[in-house]
Amino acid sequence: MKTPRFLLLCFTALSAASALRAADPAPAPAPASAAAPALDFGDFKSSTLTEKAWQALDGKDYASVMGYTQKCIDMFKDQAVAMQKSLTAAPDTSDKDKVFANWALNDVGTCYYIQGKALDDQGKTKDALAAYKFLADNLSYAECYDPKGWFWSPASAAKERVAALQFDSIK
Repeated sequence: MKTPRFLLLCFTALSAASALRAADPAPAPAPASAAAPALDFGDFKSSTLTEKAWQALDGKDYASVMGYTQKCIDMFKDQAVAMQKSLTAAPDTSDKDKVFANWALNDVGTCYYIQGKALDDQGKTKDALAAYKFLADNLSYAECYDPKGWFWSPASAAKERVAALQFDSIK
């Protein structure tokens, strides 16, 4: 039985295409569109990481915000949770030394707030809620010092954002 000319042409074309694909060099890797920024963690102190996170948030450099806050959280979260558990109430903010003695709690709590804010600003509501809720539920005694001269509670601010975001989601 003679093979129809049409099938011979198809087979020849497929064979030629396979040979060409085999001879092609591997495709170049796609350029990284959102490469992680090279971050300077400074002295790796929680206060340094928190300050750098605030600066990145102010500049809307969200990738750096996430890098600085996550580094602080990864390094000091266990200490922050331990400090929280050792307290029965937030220290009196009129005694700065007592407040600053809870450095890990304060900085990690603030980093969770900054991280939540950055995610919130980007419309990543689910992730922002997770950061805000962890702060509110686990680091409620954290205090953040405002350079203008007073302390404020990142957990209280986080609770307000949780309520607002949850309200917005049911509209």
